[in-house]
Amino acid sequence: MILAAFRRSPYKGSIHAFYGAIVAQARSRAFYTSYGVPDTMEGRFELIVLHLVLVLHRLAREEEAGDGGGRGQAGAVGQRLFDAFCRDLDDNLREMGVGDLAVPKKMRRFGEAFYGRLAAYRAALAAADERELETALGRNIFEIAVADARAAQLARYARATARRLDAEEAAVVLAGSLAFPSPESFVHG
Repeated sequence: MILAAFRRSPYKGSIHAFYGAIVAQARSRAFYTSYGVPDTMEGRFELIVLHLVLVLHRLAREEEAGDGGGRGQAGAVGQRLFDAFCRDLDDNLREMGVGDLAVPKKMRRFGEAFYGRLAAYRAALAAADERELETALGRNIFEIAVADARAAQLARYARATARRLDAEEAAVVLAGSLAFPSPESFVHG
């Protein structure tokens, strides 16, 4: 229906805060100083994607569980988070002076990168071999073919984050009031 686009979303305020929490966590100084993630536009993009994937992974598990409370709602929240991510990328490209004709091409490349990482990280999180996540993070974030100590450290953090998100109740996850683990606590582990 035409008026559906004008209906007020029950998640609008919480999605903005939810996405803001993901971005704030991804911008934690420790990732750039202690983990060795490049403090570049690409490095910041990669960390936002990693955190968004971890949250979307949890929401997908809630959607798959279908125990009543989260069924359908988790998918809607996940879609709204992805939409906020896309709006943020678009806004940042325009702020950097990317022209109107070039924005769609860049957004398409960002989208391809996002979906590739989503598939790689979700598969690695489900894999029995923990080194698969190290390899995926090494390839995407550190641009290395063989995982090193930086990738192993970031993988420990990502697995702990996934476990913490899995332990949260559905209502907490859907409300977006998550507490990410401190990246500093994985620096010398």
